[in-house]
Amino acid sequence: MKKITGNGSLRSIAMNMTATTTPERAMRAANEDRKVDTTITDITHVIQLAVAPVFLLTAIATLINAMNTRLSRVVDRRRVVLGRLGSVAGDEQDTVDEELAQLERRGQLIYYAIFSVVLSALLVCLVVAAAFVGALLAEPLARLVASLFILAMLSMITGLCLFLQEIYLAVRAGTHTRR
Repeated sequence: MKKITGNGSLRSIAMNMTATTTPERAMRAANEDRKVDTTITDITHVIQLAVAPVFLLTAIATLINAMNTRLSRVVDRRRVVLGRLGSVAGDEQDTVDEELAQLERRGQLIYYAIFSVVLSALLVCLVVAAAFVGALLAEPLARLVASLFILAMLSMITGLCLFLQEIYLAVRAGTHTRR
């Protein structure tokens, strides 16, 4: 074994630095290779994970369709009531005004419910997109995906609560039985 004298301590420090930076460089290079070299298995796994949100999107689309039908019924009923507006007088006028106000409230509730559910669908789409981007870039986006999914569920819950409130108003008022 050689004995290092004089500048030897600087040389040993330089050798130790080279020894420690070489594995670090190798790890960086390996990480970069992993980012670029995404295997078909990773993508297949993401596709399997994306199936559940896609079924959720189908359910959301069905819900939007049901809400849209409710909104169209409110609009149709409003047209009928507005058509009667010119031919009523006295106490009937107050009843018609009350019904129009309630139809306005129901329409707003359905509109906001549809907005919330559509927002939920958009957030679910972002969940699927973030999962694919995370797999392609080999970046851990689990927190982002989880956050987007939580926001999607909160938006869905809001939309369903508004929808339930509109149904409650419709049943309580009994406007569906008036002619």
